[in-house]
Amino acid sequence: MVLLHLNKKGIRVLGIAESFRRGHDKSVLAGVVMRSDLIIDGVAFDEITVGGMDATEGVLRVFDSLQRSDINVMMLNGCVISWFNIIDLKTVYERLRIPLICVTYEESVGLETHIAKHFDANECDSRIDAYQKLGNRVAVKPHTKYEVFIRFLGLEKKEAAAVLKKFTAHGKVPEPLRVASLMARAVLRTKFAG
Repeated sequence: MVLLHLNKKGIRVLGIAESFRRGHDKSVLAGVVMRSDLIIDGVAFDEITVGGMDATEGVLRVFDSLQRSDINVMMLNGCVISWFNIIDLKTVYERLRIPLICVTYEESVGLETHIAKHFDANECDSRIDAYQKLGNRVAVKPHTKYEVFIRFLGLEKKEAAAVLKKFTAHGKVPEPLRVASLMARAVLRTKFAG
């Protein structure tokens, strides 16, 4: 487990978010490196398949393309993205060996029923298996007013909540994820404008 120095001004988080449109083959992943003083310190983009199973590789490509050794934590804006493209959190963590926090914003009973409705039996089974391997989410309140749901690796729940608090300026979406989401949407709009 990596020791996080949460009081350090220069702690850097890589936030990764996506944007997609049903009916298009590819979605956009955006990665934003942000310091704890909320200064953006790097940006990267990649594409993954809408409805595919290549999200894990896309996240790793975003990280690799930045060529940074100073990223202290990775945040993901969900781990079931781009129409049921599931990120294997354990693979990402084992490959990068940096703390990882996957953030979602709504309580739910699970996605198995939705997956079963949209995919044939063979593909359904492998997706449900990948989804269940993610494990359960836990609720945290980085600020007293808002609750988010997280999965995390490489740090304790208390540390994950402290990182979220440090990087959340207002509302419930941490700034690296909010900015990455805005960038992904802007690139997607530009890409499909013509």
